[in-house]
Amino acid sequence: MNAHLYLRASTKDQDANRAKVALDSFADDKGLNIVDVYAENISGTKLNRPELMRLLDTAESGDVLLVESVDRLSRLAQADWEKLKIMIKEKGLRLVIADLPTSHMMVKDKGITGQIMDVINDMLIELMQTMARLDQDKRVERINQGLANKRAAEPGWKPAGKGKNAALWEQVKSLMTKHPSMSADQLAKLAECGVATVYRIKRELA
Repeated sequence: MNAHLYLRASTKDQDANRAKVALDSFADDKGLNIVDVYAENISGTKLNRPELMRLLDTAESGDVLLVESVDRLSRLAQADWEKLKIMIKEKGLRLVIADLPTSHMMVKDKGITGQIMDVINDMLIELMQTMARLDQDKRVERINQGLANKRAAEPGWKPAGKGKNAALWEQVKSLMTKHPSMSADQLAKLAECGVATVYRIKRELA
């Protein structure tokens, strides 16, 4: 059975490919054939992620969408999570989550037992997605509280903000010029940056 491996990290300082070796081993153990790997550094709170959208566009009905954990796939708000579930269902994909054993049944043909496990699995995925979203909400709340406390203590203080890395952007632009046929993933690996950064640069140049 063909599988599409989705890897995500939140920031460029994290390695989206961190879990690849373990998931390669998992796929081999389950008899899955990984036909492509989709890795990106982008927030799980965003539905429109370039590599996730590419996966959904490329995969075929009956294929497996393999992820390490629910929070690697989604920290989405409920409305966006519902949209993603519909996209996965309409595509006919089987969602397999390595650290959720009930989802492993999706690799097998379904019988009565499989149908019962589907219900249990869907409930657990919903629970884990809710926990991932609440965890994200808590993080944002803590950051906002920290900023509010800082402003209260120092009324004139302003956050420095995140400026783009000019040297990195020039490097990526140069690689695009030299290798126009390279994919965003290949460019990101050469520049040692996130795929999302490459897509941002492409949008700026368009």
